[in-house]
Parts: sequence; C-alpha cells; structure tokens
Amino acid sequence: MFASLSDRLSATFKSLRGKGRLSEADIETTVSQIRRALLDADVAVPAVRAFTSAVRERATSAEVSQALNPAQQIVKIVNEQLIEILGGESRELAFAKHPPTVIMLAGLQGAGKTTLAGKLGKWLKEEGHTPLLVASDLQRPNAVTQLQVVGGQAGVPVWAPEPGNGVGNPIEVARSGVAHARDKYYDVVVVDTAGRLGVDAELMQQAADIRDAVNPDEILFVVDAMIGQDAVTTAQAFADGVGFTGVVLSKLDGDARGGAALSIRTVTGKPVLFASTGEKLTDFERFHPDRMASRILDMGDVLTLIEQAEKAFDEGQAEEMANKIAGDGDFTLQDFLGYMQQMKQLGSMKKMLGMLPGMGQMREQLENFDEREVVRVEAMVQSMTPAERQNPKIINGSRRSRIAKGSGSTVSEINGLLDRFEQAKTMMRSMARGGMKGGMPGMGGLPGMGGMPGGGKKSRGRMAPPPKRGKKGKSGNPAKRAQQEREAAERASAPANAPAGSAFGMGSADPTTVDPSALELPKGFEKFLGR
Repeated sequence: MFASLSDRLSATFKSLRGKGRLSEADIETTVSQIRRALLDADVAVPAVRAFTSAVRERATSAEVSQALNPAQQIVKIVNEQLIEILGGESRELAFAKHPPTVIMLAGLQGAGKTTLAGKLGKWLKEEGHTPLLVASDLQRPNAVTQLQVVGGQAGVPVWAPEPGNGVGNPIEVARSGVAHARDKYYDVVVVDTAGRLGVDAELMQQAADIRDAVNPDEILFVVDAMIGQDAVTTAQAFADGVGFTGVVLSKLDGDARGGAALSIRTVTGKPVLFASTGEKLTDFERFHPDRMASRILDMGDVLTLIEQAEKAFDEGQAEEMANKIAGDGDFTLQDFLGYMQQMKQLGSMKKMLGMLPGMGQMREQLENFDEREVVRVEAMVQSMTPAERQNPKIINGSRRSRIAKGSGSTVSEINGLLDRFEQAKTMMRSMARGGMKGGMPGMGGLPGMGGMPGGGKKSRGRMAPPPKRGKKGKSGNPAKRAQQEREAAERASAPANAPAGSAFGMGSADPTTVDPSALELPKGFEKFLGR
C-alpha cells in the first residue's frame, strides 16, 4: 500500500547522499518533496502540515548541522516523525478487571467488520483467551450467516439468537450476548454491529444504543484503508457521534495510497491498534508505529517476520534442522520438504520477503514472484521415493524422468531443483559454520522471482534449467582461454607447501576472491572474465 510513498521518500533521501553539509536550500527542497509525497499519498492536509513543520524545525537545528552524515540524520528525523504521526508507542487492548471484556466494532458497511471480528477472535484465542462473537448486525443480508461461517473457520463460538436480514433487535442481541458470555465464562466478547453506506443519524443512534447497553471496554473503529481522506471524515463523525478508543485498519494490503493510516491518528488522536493485511484469517497483526515507519522507509520489519516465524515453526524441528545444516547429520530433501511446508504456514512469500530491509528496490522482482513455484517444488519432492529424498545422489536419468512425469514437470526442472538444493545446502552450511546459524539464506536461488537467478520474465516464474556442466576444457573465448592458460601456468609454478585449495599459492581457499585487476590482463579484457 505504501509503495508509492516509499519510493518517493527513498528518491528524496538519495539526492542527499554524499553531501557533507546541508544548506537551507537543500533542507527546504527536501521538506517540499516530502510534503508533495505525503499529499500524493492522500494524507490529510493537517497531518501533512504538522509533519513537515516538525521535520523542518529539527532539520535546521544543530542536530543536523553538526552531524557527520547529515543525510542519515534527515532519515532518522523523518523516521521518528513517522512513528509519531502513526501513534508513537504501541498500545495494548484494555482488558476488564472482571471478565468478560467487551469489545465493540463500529464502522461503515463494506469496511470489513464481520471478517475482522473473526480475525480478532482467532487472534484472541491464540493469545490464550476464550472469545465469543456476537452477531448484532441484523440489517445487512446474511451478515449473521457470514459471522457464523467466519467464527467456524476461526474456531470461535458465535452468539446469534436472531436470523438477521431485518429481523430482531440488535441491542437485545448485544445485551444477551454479554450475559451469555458471563454465564459460560467467556472472557472476551466481540460485538459485530451494523454499518451503512454512509454516515447517518440512524446508524449513529443504533451504535450509541448498543454502546450504552453493553458498556464496552474498547470501541474499535474499523476503517477501510483504501478510501483515502474520506476515512478521516468518517472517523471524525464516529468520534463525535459514538466515540471510539482505537482504530483497526482493514485492507492494508491493497494498492491504494494509504493516506488514511497516516491521517487518522493526527486528526482523531486515537491510536491504531490492529491492521488487517489480507483475506485470510491469519492476515491480522498488531499495529506497531515504529515497524510501520520502517516499512515505509524501506528499512524492513524483521521483528514482525521473526514473530510470525516463531508461530509457524516448531522449535524442536527448527533446532534439529539447524543442527543438520551445521553439519550434525545430512540435510536431506525430506528435511527440505518439511522446511517448505512450514514456510507455507507463514503466508504469502511476497509479503514475507517484503518485510526484509531494502526490498523496496526489488519491488519489480517481488511482483514477478510466482507463489505457485513453491507448490511445484513440493510436488517434485513428493514424487520422489523416501530413498531418493534421503540420498539424492541415486537419482539417475530414468528416475528423473519418472519424477518429472509424476510431478507434471520436466527433466530440466528436476535437474534445476537438485542442482539448487546442493548449492543451497552448501551455502547454508557455510553460513552456519560462520556463526550465522539463525540467519536467512541468500535469496539468489529463490525460484519464481522474475529478474533473479532461477526465474525471470521469459520463464514466467518456472525453474530455469541448470547450466550444463561438462569437462573443464579450453574455452572457445580467446580472452578466457588465455586466462585459463595463465592460471594453469601459475598453478604449476605454485609452491609445494601452498595451502589446500589455493589456486595461486597465495593461501586463498576461494579463487573467486582474487581481484581480476591484479592479473595484469590487456586493457578491456576484464569484461570477458565469466565469474
């Protein structure tokens, strides 16, 4: 959602790099570009004015003028002001001292309140609570049925004494739902209320009556993050008519400009507590202003990524896998299959990769990433016998042909999978021995990502066949053949006590670390060296 804003801010900061000192003109130009970027992102004008004035005031102070790197200092200031405009500190839900805690959802029709009620119920259940969903939206057609379906998917019970579709009293349903929760010892009640296509007196009165009937501990205003500055107007109307204690942003995965997220806190003074980032019930997360600011500035959101990984990965299996990668046993294709199946539990690979720092510069490759490639690779591995998964070296030509037919792929794709598996295993083992056991492996071998090794626009995300490996003979390229002959001569003249793996008798275990400029080749020959 913040892609356009992120790109504009990154371009602004890029123009500041390399400057040892920022003049008043530089600062004014930067602030002007930031103001334009925020307005283009549909941020409300009062929020833009407050933001840019704070950035200008701090940028002209000694904080920047005396800094060793003024450009980085500007980025720091913008990051801190983004955190401030998004709400500052993260706020927890306010739970009642004596259960049940009552949470009321309010907002316009179409904002996603009913689906969000299921997401919130699932999140509360995972946090150790026993939630109950109450169907008080009796106007919208099939709203009660929808909440029952969503509650069933989330594994959360639903209180729905009335069929809805215009039948029943929503205020009595809300009141009886809270009483039922108290009798059955549910500790949290989530009340789903009716919405309208627009703000009107009837909507406000009904919401106010439900509020007075159940006396909620939290009133969460659910707002569609894609409706721009209208979200601010609606939020202000609800704040005046009903009042709310927190905001939930829905549809934050959309392609709108995202100004609502940056405006509501400034205009209403109420914090954003949660964000809905997709259609699945698991696409729901706590809203952390500092993490969202990092995403906007393309600094990534590694903390959220770690939290999601901790939920998806079994700790025992992860430790066993880490030990295998480090060398205590062989990391097999069966282990690789289990790893992929756990990775799928994290949700969208695009979303997960987007949380890594610097991925804004690879947005095109991320967009070209084919999520189905993970399923294809899984099908290839599942088409192998247990013996083949444990020992891929036994997979000969006939076995590769059988695996390809069984998985609906080609032999070249099977070759590519096996080749990349060996490369990945070697790389991960090297990283583990280098003290990076908890690090993420490099992304160069990710299949399905256009513009990167293993994928591209021509292959449309399919696995590219591995490079053909033949005997190392003389190259047909004159420059490269001359290079090979020179290397052979140097190896022949290398000292006998050269360290193992040294190609030049220089103690380097990796010949690729040698600088080509040190080889004294004719000018212009460096570009012919295929490294």
